[in-house]
Amino acid sequence: MFNEQHKALKPHKHIARWIILAVLILAILPGCNSNNLFDSGLSAEELAAVDYTPQQRDDWDVSTPEEQGVDPDGLAELYYDAAQFETLYSLLIVKDGYLIAEKYFNSGSVAKKTLLQSVTKSYISALVWIAIEQGCLTNIDDKLVDFFPEIAGQITDPRKKQISVEDMLQMRSGYPDEETDQAYMDALYWGVYPPLIEEFPLVCDPGTCFNYSNVAYSLLAILLSRGCDTDLKLFAQEHLFEPINTQVGNWLQDREGNYNGSGGINTTARDAARFGQVYLDGGMYQGTQVISSEWVQNSLQSYSEKTKNYGMSLVFKDLGYGYGWWTASVRGHEFVFAWGHGGQLIVLLEDLDMVIVTTAYPFFGEHSGDSWKHEKAIMNLVGRYIKSLPGE
Repeated sequence: MFNEQHKALKPHKHIARWIILAVLILAILPGCNSNNLFDSGLSAEELAAVDYTPQQRDDWDVSTPEEQGVDPDGLAELYYDAAQFETLYSLLIVKDGYLIAEKYFNSGSVAKKTLLQSVTKSYISALVWIAIEQGCLTNIDDKLVDFFPEIAGQITDPRKKQISVEDMLQMRSGYPDEETDQAYMDALYWGVYPPLIEEFPLVCDPGTCFNYSNVAYSLLAILLSRGCDTDLKLFAQEHLFEPINTQVGNWLQDREGNYNGSGGINTTARDAARFGQVYLDGGMYQGTQVISSEWVQNSLQSYSEKTKNYGMSLVFKDLGYGYGWWTASVRGHEFVFAWGHGGQLIVLLEDLDMVIVTTAYPFFGEHSGDSWKHEKAIMNLVGRYIKSLPGE
């Protein structure tokens, strides 16, 4: 008897489910906006109250979202959400070369120079090309050990003699990801770098696999200083920072006084945005070719696909790596970005001629689940905004 009643009820249950679903869809549709995925529920008055007007200063041409064809309500929701983040310092949006949105949070300010962490690697990549142009390096095929003669005689793994500048730029040197072993992390923060050429083992042949190696970029910085026989910060100031109107603050140094190439540069959010705009413009700044367009093109393509897989926890997908820059995609938008621990981002959306910059508390020396939680939240904030943007 029960089975017969149960069978008789089945069609009615399905009909009821479809009716409920249809009602829910109809209830949602009037409030839907296909170009807006934030769904904050803010009223028009609340959106209008969110202020992200750029400050008027001499270092950037400013404009409005409307003048550059960007939805102001979408930006208002982005900045409303950003204000809820306790570690975020800044959020800047540049469109068509104009700063159209800017706001600072917590202890952030327009003048605050933040430790950009691994965004430093993108600057090191630019300096490699400049060193080649200046004749300090022959080309990207130059070998690592040639710049460290004090270590060359200690090499026990012959593969290390084949590690090239390009291998290190691409994170394909064969050295391990330091986060796989606490001893590697300790050496990264407190060790002396040249001996690590021998002390760190190779986990694959150079040029054959991707491993995110901070040591590789720290060695690149020393290599540049030795190859050009100069103080690296002074060299960078003359050939990169000054030509793009950037004032770098403190640059962290190791125990021997070498500048940290994996994550030591401090600069403002506006200067970070300017660096991103130079790359978006093919290496040009105010009519001057500061970095060759060929180097920019080579830097912003991926040599290693699916380098990291964070599953559903990260909106950025299909992560790849170029010369100090990451590649990714979000809902049809393929883009390039510089990425530093804690939530330091310079995102280049070539299809929209847009640069997005965030700076945040850098969590220096902290690689806990808590630091990743804040970093991921900032990345997903940016990722959701990218999702909301129209395609080509």
